[in-house]
Amino acid sequence: MDWNFYASFREVMRQGSLSAAARTLGLTQPTLGRHVAALEAELGVALFTRSPQGLTPTSAAADLLPRVEEMHAAAQAAARAVSGGPANETGVVRITASEIVGGVVLPPILATFREAHPGIIVELVLTNRNEDLLRRDADIAVRMVRPAQAALIARRIGAVAIGLFAHRRYVEAHGLPTTVEEIANHPLIGFDRDEVSLRSLQDAAAFVHRDRFAFRCDSDLAQLAALRAGYGLGGCQLGIAAAEPDLIPVLPDQVRFELEMWLAMHEDLKPVGRVRTMYDFLAAELGLYARRR
Repeated sequence: MDWNFYASFREVMRQGSLSAAARTLGLTQPTLGRHVAALEAELGVALFTRSPQGLTPTSAAADLLPRVEEMHAAAQAAARAVSGGPANETGVVRITASEIVGGVVLPPILATFREAHPGIIVELVLTNRNEDLLRRDADIAVRMVRPAQAALIARRIGAVAIGLFAHRRYVEAHGLPTTVEEIANHPLIGFDRDEVSLRSLQDAAAFVHRDRFAFRCDSDLAQLAALRAGYGLGGCQLGIAAAEPDLIPVLPDQVRFELEMWLAMHEDLKPVGRVRTMYDFLAAELGLYARRR
């Protein structure tokens, strides 16, 4: 079976239509339609129900998609594995990190890395979900929990401190609480349905719970944007706040907790020069970041 048929199927599932998938893959719509029809004929099942309104995936398509995603991840990993040159200073390194680390902390670090290693291409995946390094969804992962999978090289970077902050505009308009109890009189920025983050906050401060949040969003970047906009009080890593003088700490001696930061990669990638170079560089730079207080 031609892998292109599976790739076409995957893109149709992602885009929701033949025309959109064709544009993404750079194919014509009839070609994409033939790919899907050929895959259905080979598998002996209908993957889509056709109607004037478009394509509707069948249950067989829903069952097939996770397997095709695994095939796609393996193909991408294989391409990265052979992309490097003999000098180990060329090729692709795929990194996964949380939204806040990948969207705020890593870009300046990676810009510095680029100056020293211009032949290495960086792919950065922002997700608060732990990507599977054993399945090679990524080469290197920055995680805020200790990796539990075997066959991984994991290094504890340190503990990242998180405090409560408010933007200067908010402070000028509404003032700051002077006691933990007074925090209840101010709007809090927090999570919506992210149970893991909610539990970590509750462990650190029992007075924080979902019903108290006046701004709820499971995107860390959106929470940071709301904090910068002066919406209310919100948590922020001290390393990020240190670079933003308009973020004012709130009860820094009383409201504070820490998250561990870990760096992980598959042990089979240790001999791959460009991956090891990136891993060691990130370990050093993130170590400096974690020590900011």
